[in-house]
Amino acid sequence: MISKEYDTYDIERVLSAIPHRYPFLLVDRVIEVESDRSATGIKNVTINESHFQGHFPKRPVMPGVLIVESMAQTAAVLVVATLGPEMAGKLVYFMSIENCRFRKPVFPGDQIFVKVEKKHQRQNVWKFYAEAHVDQIVVAEATYSAMILEDT
Repeated sequence: MISKEYDTYDIERVLSAIPHRYPFLLVDRVIEVESDRSATGIKNVTINESHFQGHFPKRPVMPGVLIVESMAQTAAVLVVATLGPEMAGKLVYFMSIENCRFRKPVFPGDQIFVKVEKKHQRQNVWKFYAEAHVDQIVVAEATYSAMILEDT
């Protein structure tokens, strides 16, 4: 059996790859990157995150849009791993989000595993499918497209 070798990104490497910063950095580590194919990121959900003050004070639930953003940031690390360090820090913008489903709420204390798969790429437009898992249960999924913009 042939074993695959995966690259990993600790938080320092994630910070060097994508431009997001606190309070909007939503991936803590990328544990598996297979260039031009897939990546698995981790988001540790903590009660200290500011959105829990209002979403919801008596029953804190992670907003679904932030789960989707975590998927996008994991995909951005995959793009940098695929295209090389010269792409680090480039801005990536959503173009579309399709078939997004939220299956289960995510709470403080959960650890989200985001599994991203590249579907295809044409020039600077990329399409991905992602699933977010907590305790090996799918909590969200989406297909989305993003565009990498060159510096202006």
